[in-house]
Amino acid sequence: RKLRPVPPQLIKYEIDPSTSPYSPLPKPKEAGAAPPVSLLFAAARLTLRDGAGPFRSLGRISVRPRPYQFVPMLMALRLDPIRLLISDDVGVGKTIEAALIARELLDRGEIKRICVLCPPYLCDQWANKELKEKFHLDAVIVNSGTVCSLERRLPPGDHSVFGYFPYTVVSIDYVKGERHRQNFLANCAELVIVDEAHGAAQPSSRSAAQQQRHALLRELAKDRDRHLILLTATPHSGVEEGFLSLLGLLEPDFERLNLQ
Repeated sequence: RKLRPVPPQLIKYEIDPSTSPYSPLPKPKEAGAAPPVSLLFAAARLTLRDGAGPFRSLGRISVRPRPYQFVPMLMALRLDPIRLLISDDVGVGKTIEAALIARELLDRGEIKRICVLCPPYLCDQWANKELKEKFHLDAVIVNSGTVCSLERRLPPGDHSVFGYFPYTVVSIDYVKGERHRQNFLANCAELVIVDEAHGAAQPSSRSAAQQQRHALLRELAKDRDRHLILLTATPHSGVEEGFLSLLGLLEPDFERLNLQ
C-alpha cells in the first residue's frame, strides 16, 4: 500500500511513521517446530505483562520450571533478607530454584549483582549451562586460572574483580584463604548462592580447608542485609553440630536448637 507523507509536526520531533507496518509473508523453507514457537509466543506474552504479573522473570528465562520449583521463590519473596537452605534431593533442580530467585530479584530491581560460590569443578557448569543458557546471565568465572585475564578487563582506577562484574561464579577454594578473603568480603554481591554448602559446614575433624570455608560463610552471613541461599543434597551428614552450623548461617539462634 502507498504510505502517507510524513507530517511536518512529526518531523520536528524526529518521529518517522513511514516504515511499513506489514510483516513479510512466511516462507515454507523457514518453517520450524511447533513447541519452540509456542514457547516463544508464551515468553513474549509474559514479557509484555511482566509489569502487572506476579513474576517478572518468566519472560526472560529459557527453562520451564516445574510447579514445585516455584515454592522456594515464593518463600524467598516473603523474607527480608532472603536466607534459605534448599536441600532437595539430587536431580530435583536446586540450581534452577536458586537461579530463579536470583533472576526474579534482578528483574524487580531489588539487587544488581549476584555471586555463586561453589567448588572449582562446578564453576563452568554454573556459568555456562545454568546462568547463561537457562537464565541469560552472562557470568564470569573467578578462580586462579581466570583472575589475571579478568583483571586486564578492569577499567583504570581502584576496582576489584569481585565488585566490577555484576554476575560472578567464584571458586570457594580460591577465596577461602587469607590472601583473597578480605577483598572478596569487601566487594561481595548482594545475593550469594552457595552450592555444595555441606562442604562449608563446621567440621568435626581438623579439616583446615573446611574450617576456612565455614569461616568465610560466617563472615558473609554477618552482613544482615545480604541475601544468602545455601544449596545441598546432603545437609545432615550424621553430625548434628555440622547441620546446626549451616542453620546458624541463616539465623544465629538456629545454631542453639535442640533437635533431639
